Amino acid sequence: MLAADVDETPHPSETPAGYVERLAIDKARAVLALRPGARVLGADTTVTIDGEILGKPLDDEDAARMLRKLSGRAHEVHTGVAVVSAAAAHAGVETTRVWFTAMTDEDISWYVGTGEPVDRAGAYAIQGLASRFIPRIEGSYSNVVGLPVAMVSSILKRG
Repeated sequence: MLAADVDETPHPSETPAGYVERLAIDKARAVLALRPGARVLGADTTVTIDGEILGKPLDDEDAARMLRKLSGRAHEVHTGVAVVSAAAAHAGVETTRVWFTAMTDEDISWYVGTGEPVDRAGAYAIQGLASRFIPRIEGSYSNVVGLPVAMVSSILKRG
């Protein structure tokens, strides 16, 4: 696995779906430039609520801010996936709706203290300790984890 160095700044008026699809394509193309002749999978995930994109938290305070925003509400997780080669590029976006229970300040402090929110879009990992705060999802679980497996399979079959 290679990390791609791309600018992750959202463009003005860019939708969350357009944003993650663009980043997935850009990341895949950046790695393809390092591995000509390869077939490269790129992906990017973000969380949105009230039109705000919640990326990875900058620090514990930012993680707590995000979790307070998600507490007791539903939000969307968007993952863009791209498979590129010299011959073709195929991409798509998967969106899953996730519900959080109401979290107390103590819940948030405890969870942030676990270190799990670090480097996670929206400051949580559904497959980890945050699962206790998520009673329901609508859509792909693997998407919320970070890679929608069924979509990846479908894109790989396209070429």
